[in-house]
Amino acid sequence: MSLNLTGITLTYPDGDTRLTALDRVSLDVPRGSLTAVVGPSGSGKSSLLAVAATLTAPDTGTVTVDGTPTTGMTRSALTELRRHKIGIVFQQPNLLPSLTAAEQLQVMARIDGRGPRTARNRAMELLEAVGLTDQAGRRPHQLSGGQRQRVNIARALMNDPTVLLVDEPTSALDHERGAAVIDLITRLTHQRATATVLVTHDRTHLTAADRIAEVHDGRLRLLTAPR
Repeated sequence: MSLNLTGITLTYPDGDTRLTALDRVSLDVPRGSLTAVVGPSGSGKSSLLAVAATLTAPDTGTVTVDGTPTTGMTRSALTELRRHKIGIVFQQPNLLPSLTAAEQLQVMARIDGRGPRTARNRAMELLEAVGLTDQAGRRPHQLSGGQRQRVNIARALMNDPTVLLVDEPTSALDHERGAAVIDLITRLTHQRATATVLVTHDRTHLTAADRIAEVHDGRLRLLTAPR
């Protein structure tokens, strides 16, 4: 398993009490598979993703990324783990307006200490993988919403992560462009053998998933993926 959540409980302060966001959640995501996470607003989907990304520490339970338990790791060690093992596709692309599509990706490699030629080659490889080679020199305002989201996905893959976490990637797209983005994520998951977790509100995209997990009131249950 590349991503393993075991007995995760997460609570937040709520006045004099604490609100339970995740209640004894366990989830295994093998490499090369896509697990879709669904549930109503406020059910705990975003909290699950934040814990899986090691951005939020749970009250109890263990998160294991590519065989490495994260319990007790320092902040700097977790940052290093995310840099090398976890790719995150945020709901909004949040691309830097002054950078081209290729430069958005190259920044990630330069942060990781790679030289400019290596960074450029890797960026072009991934832009080709997401079908944007001809858009490499364009800035965000020159790209469509779907194209910006493709750059967002390529950027998350820049450091060859084993875990890919995707948060509502189609929320700002129409159905056709959203379906294309889901198809892309599915293809890259299988080609690059990532353990992918996709949080989505759109159940029409669930046929792409290998497994479906539903979160309700902080509790998770696995459903049978439609085929």
